[in-house]
Amino acid sequence: MKTSQLQNVYSATNQKTLSLWRENPGIGEIRTERYYDPGKLALATGIRPKVPAPVAGLIRELAALVQGDRLADMLPVSSVHFTFLPLTLPLYEENEPLPAKAGQLEDIWREYQGKHIVIRHLRLVALPGQLLLAGIPDDPAIAMRQSFCESVLKSQWKEELLQRHAGSPLPAPFWHSTLLRYSAQFLPEALRDFFARHQAVDFGEVSGELVLARVNYNWTTCLINRFE
Repeated sequence: MKTSQLQNVYSATNQKTLSLWRENPGIGEIRTERYYDPGKLALATGIRPKVPAPVAGLIRELAALVQGDRLADMLPVSSVHFTFLPLTLPLYEENEPLPAKAGQLEDIWREYQGKHIVIRHLRLVALPGQLLLAGIPDDPAIAMRQSFCESVLKSQWKEELLQRHAGSPLPAPFWHSTLLRYSAQFLPEALRDFFARHQAVDFGEVSGELVLARVNYNWTTCLINRFE
């Protein structure tokens, strides 16, 4: 997807979510399962940028708002990340040896390791039960991700990649970090109001060097270059 299309996609996503919220004033059914296995690790690529002050302030405000709400799963400021391409579902224990074919993945990744990418015009994007911080990457980043994705699809990691993206586009169009996951169908009124107050704000940009790592679902665990 071209950068010129992304802003429209984000806006359309917000409008769809707002429509669902209007039709469903309550939080709906409470989730009995986690979004992802909280203990196991997945293989993923992405950046862990220095967090600009406006983003840090946004997260602190959001964290204060949901303090004590057992349904709210907040991303800590220290774990802000922007996934380049998630590669697998959470499959691995922290100290579990990876399969021998991990070497092939490292070989593919060598071309991309450490490349610097920039994601600009950060804004809130709402899903029915989540709040994302999403932005617009530079064109070279989009081309790199497409190239990397195609290389993985030609490798022994094809099935893991397809399973990770089951039911979603490959690669996924959004460039984002999930700030909050709510364990219900829909966000409560206070979080909807929070989104309404901030949805038009441009929170600046982030940049960072690409890494390949073992991560948990929200990157609070991030083990880089542990593939032996």
